[in-house]
Amino acid sequence: MSKDTYKYEETSTQKQATKLELWDMLSILMLILTFCIGAYFFAIFLFPQSAFNPLKPSLINPNAPPTATITPIILDATWTVTPPSLVTETATLLPTSTLEPTATFFSLITPSITPTPTATPKAAFSAIITYNPSTIIHPEEGCNWQGIGGTVVDAKNTDILRMVIRLVGTYDGKSKTEFMVSSTVLAYGQSGYEFVLGTVPIASKGQLYLQLFDQAGMPLSDNIYIDTFNDCSKNLALVRFKKNP
Repeated sequence: MSKDTYKYEETSTQKQATKLELWDMLSILMLILTFCIGAYFFAIFLFPQSAFNPLKPSLINPNAPPTATITPIILDATWTVTPPSLVTETATLLPTSTLEPTATFFSLITPSITPTPTATPKAAFSAIITYNPSTIIHPEEGCNWQGIGGTVVDAKNTDILRMVIRLVGTYDGKSKTEFMVSSTVLAYGQSGYEFVLGTVPIASKGQLYLQLFDQAGMPLSDNIYIDTFNDCSKNLALVRFKKNP
């Protein structure tokens, strides 16, 4: 074999080795790139809210049902029986004459029976109202507060929890209908409740009233009317419901 032939074969072998090394490097590079892309998509799958995700999914579900709103129970107005009016027809007399007797007509309508009034049952709870400065409960507010608070107790002064108190009326020219549950404001006691009216004491006479209900919505007390005062020493109306013996 000549030297020239040997050199040619050696050069061809070197070229093939160089070509194989280039393809090997490209194959390794493609494997690394494929692994990186797979790791990127796997990370986005695990953490969709990551900053690396250009298409973050919305946190709000468009198919989610609307949020339920609790509507307070408003009782129907008390129905009062109105007794029917009595209908009485006055008999009309014909003119009298000397020869004929006087004719008298009788009413054919039977008078209605007047219903006997029934005694109104006594309410299960009565209330004691006192007016005090709000600083006994809210010392940090000073005179910049006005409201109603209190407790619900049984005949032995034991706190009764989860009773419903309704506030109805007008305050500062605005209509009010609010509900509270005893035991939600413990500053007044274990069965404490509170209604915040405003930040400036206002005077009113019998424009607001409270009424106590059980958990089934049955009234347990009469309407308890509340006065308000533009006096810092009377800007808290304390109403204590107590069960009658």
